[in-house]
Amino acid sequence: MRVDVLTLFPEMLEGVFGSSILGKAQEKGLAALRAVNFRDYAYNKHRTVDDYPYGGGGGMVLKPDPVFAAVEDLPKDPDAPPRIILMCPQGEPFTQRRAEELAEQRHLVFICGHYEGYDERIREHLVTDELSIGDYVLTGGELPAMVVIDSIVRLLPGALGNAASAASDSFSDGLLEYPHYTRPERYRQWDVPEVLLSGHHGRIEAWRREQSLLRTLRRRPELLERAQLSERERAWLAEQRRSIELESGE
Repeated sequence: MRVDVLTLFPEMLEGVFGSSILGKAQEKGLAALRAVNFRDYAYNKHRTVDDYPYGGGGGMVLKPDPVFAAVEDLPKDPDAPPRIILMCPQGEPFTQRRAEELAEQRHLVFICGHYEGYDERIREHLVTDELSIGDYVLTGGELPAMVVIDSIVRLLPGALGNAASAASDSFSDGLLEYPHYTRPERYRQWDVPEVLLSGHHGRIEAWRREQSLLRTLRRRPELLERAQLSERERAWLAEQRRSIELESGE
């Protein structure tokens, strides 16, 4: 996979791209990550990338010409046109499902803006996707782009040391992940659940599934509406929901 990030602050991405899973993915040849300063594609001598909005208003707007020129200058595979992604608070909420879908692509281009916003012609005639990581506003698109890229690259085959890790992550099956424990078996007065010490894989898997369902019910119950559940699990969750309501006095 090739990932190009158009940014005015490439130094923000250098440390992240060279560290942890992203760094290892590049060392293994699984991904090539590059930051492109689209100020280098500004046409005037002052390398201006923003201007006042037509019609008035506060803030500055990113001009279309440097962004178009930077994207058009990127090396491209004619058999795999890039997905061009605009990081924007107005975009589609980013999810694990979207990460899985984008992990199948060979070339991704992220556009990170600053200032008040983008010239609308960038949205209409250049990008293929608009993504948001939440209903809040940041100074620029670099931090959201790094979040999304990390989420995608870790799904590439071979990126993680244990291939099963990604499959059991929260949201991978529509549920929150079950709790984890490690040594020591007892810390202060708190013990590791006995079932995890039993060596009985069937019981352990059943416990983990129940814990995942219960954690989702307590923290993100709306996720259960879309999760694939058996009739037994739905009945069990109904009992747990009644118990929670009794505990809370509802």
